[in-house]
Amino acid sequence: MFIEVLQAKIHNVRLTQTELNYTGSITIDMDLVDAAGMVPNQKVLIVNNNNGERFETYIIAGERGTGIIGLNGAAARKGQVGDELIIMTFTWLNKDELSVHQPRNIFPDRNNKVIL
Repeated sequence: MFIEVLQAKIHNVRLTQTELNYTGSITIDMDLVDAAGMVPNQKVLIVNNNNGERFETYIIAGERGTGIIGLNGAAARKGQVGDELIIMTFTWLNKDELSVHQPRNIFPDRNNKVIL
């Protein structure tokens, strides 16, 4: 039996842009993607702390060092620039893997920069 658990979380990043006329997704600074152990095109669950929205989309690689967090396409209607978001990925683990699994949690600064 497999159980779905949190793989990684980027906690309280700020939305920096929205682009309604796009095919969809969330653009994330690759420094944050790498720090969280996520990958482009990976499915993510987004929580908007400002309005309570929860939705799924996929990651598009954003330019490193820019702090970009951008909602694209229909997702652009789920937030406003300045909103705080939580971005999460999940994985499936078997019973033996559960006891050693530790999710990777990233807590960026107010400019969406990785804190080392």
